[in-house]
Amino acid sequence: MEEDGEIYDGARAQFPLSFGKQSKSQTPLEAIHNATRRSNSKTTTDFPPVSSSSKEWLSSLRPSKNPTAPPPPEQEDDDGPLVGPPPPPPSQQQPDDDGEMFGPPPPPPASNFNDSDSEQDSDQDDVGTRFRIPLSNEIVLKGHTKVVSALAVDHSGSRVLSGSYDYTVRMYDFQGMNSRLQSFRQLEPFEGHQVRNLSWSPSADRFLCITGSAQAKIYDRDGLTLGEFMKGDMYIRDLKNTKGHITGLTWGEWHPKAKETILTSSEDGSLRIWDVNDFKSQKQVIKPKLSRPGRVPVNTCTWNHDGKCIAGGIGDGSIQIWNIKPGWGSRPDIHIEKSHEDDITGLTFSSDERILLSRSFDGSLKVWDLRKTKDALKVFEDLPNNYAQTNIAFSPDEQLFFTGTSVERESTTGGLLCFFDRLNLDLVSRVGIAPTSSVIRCSWHPKLNQIFATVGDKSQGGTHILYDPTISEKGALVCVARAPRKKSVDDFEAKPAIHNPHALPLFRDQPSRKRQREKILKDPLKSHKPELPMNGPGFGGRVGTSQGSLLTQYLLKQGGMIKETWMEEDPREAILKYADVAKKDPKYIAPAYAETQPEPVYAKSDSEDEEK
Repeated sequence: MEEDGEIYDGARAQFPLSFGKQSKSQTPLEAIHNATRRSNSKTTTDFPPVSSSSKEWLSSLRPSKNPTAPPPPEQEDDDGPLVGPPPPPPSQQQPDDDGEMFGPPPPPPASNFNDSDSEQDSDQDDVGTRFRIPLSNEIVLKGHTKVVSALAVDHSGSRVLSGSYDYTVRMYDFQGMNSRLQSFRQLEPFEGHQVRNLSWSPSADRFLCITGSAQAKIYDRDGLTLGEFMKGDMYIRDLKNTKGHITGLTWGEWHPKAKETILTSSEDGSLRIWDVNDFKSQKQVIKPKLSRPGRVPVNTCTWNHDGKCIAGGIGDGSIQIWNIKPGWGSRPDIHIEKSHEDDITGLTFSSDERILLSRSFDGSLKVWDLRKTKDALKVFEDLPNNYAQTNIAFSPDEQLFFTGTSVERESTTGGLLCFFDRLNLDLVSRVGIAPTSSVIRCSWHPKLNQIFATVGDKSQGGTHILYDPTISEKGALVCVARAPRKKSVDDFEAKPAIHNPHALPLFRDQPSRKRQREKILKDPLKSHKPELPMNGPGFGGRVGTSQGSLLTQYLLKQGGMIKETWMEEDPREAILKYADVAKKDPKYIAPAYAETQPEPVYAKSDSEDEEK
């Protein structure tokens, strides 16, 4: 036996320590991303064959950041004969000036997509290849019960905020979220007020919440309230003399550079610039230029990329732009009258400050050149819009801009994301997001390279995230691949039962349910028991089934101390015995008719006639 043990130890020493241990089975990444593939979208690239390692599979899909030419194949023997044609040179050599090039030009060295189709093809495959739109996979952040009208993703791409018409704000964290895609916090800024916009600060340590109330709120990164701005006096006519907005807010954004400055617009017809350190008064009040006197609401507002310019969409259909400079006031530097036929819902500047995009309720999207604002460069029609928070967004490289569409009654297409080419100013792609819900807010995060689109209707709402494993980073890829943690024994906590028979009534043990039911059945009010029918005469206004409603009455009645004589009395004599008392002390209406009342004549008793 000892020899067998020595042989086993010697054989075991030849194997690694991990030999024979069962490792936890992990779902490969290719299976996870195949489960989130969009069924209604075409594939923009062919996936390579599944490898043995998920990391190798994912790295094989992504293009290298520093593409280099593949090294030439090594020869086994330098002196051996060369079999086959010589290998091509590592880098493409340019033809000599005197020589001629035959055949089509070679393809570019770094290309991860199949570019065999020409660029003139307008299919979605070609569009996705040329513009590299992440459309292959999709996940949905659920939780809201109505339209998701506000969206904000921080600059690092780790946290997402979504606000809805159900008056709540949900906070999602990609780093701590698993495949269940649940929010870690839910807020209700103002009871009964819809959430209209959310905006992160430049340092992403705080965010601004705009609701239908007249006061904007500031929260920290974890959702704790830091303060709310002051409401103005609604009885002051001049808005410049009020310390805040007097009616509901419509929009608000944080300054893109200064972390202490925000901008808000309201239905009272003013725009205000606030200092986050002072919640009691604003820094600047901007009153738009109006064609007629009165109060016209400001539906939306925005900063440019440097924070040196402000644009506002006014309720009269005009767009007004102010340049922030020393001594500037409410007079706009650029005034575009009658830019849209209906209210403006979204404004967006390009990074070069030459292009301004506007979205409106009239179902149009217009492209404006700020150097010549007399007419729009391009007008895109047939883009239905039913929500006041529908916006426009640029792609990270600003080659594309896109917006969402609302669902019409007789439409069968559902909510769409429409992508437009900025250079050619034409529609390049339409992507279906929700078959029965409208698309309201949209965003393309530059670091994650993922597209966010909020949808919803009267009964549900959510945030769709479109990504592509080949070109996207972190974000949705991280949370989808993270499986939910299994519950252990430590997660279950049994509440101890403490029995204290002589405690106060508040801390006493609850009686058994059977005794409670019996007690409730005996109570006529709690059990809703109908009154029993009267069985026999009662006494003293009390009736009952036991010859008397009280025990004392029953005993006196049985002992003869209480006699019921009304059955033996004559009714006439019972009334006449009170005649003398009524004559001496008349009451009610008798004294009023005493002088004119005739003398009563009573009939004689029959018993007297019988005696005679």
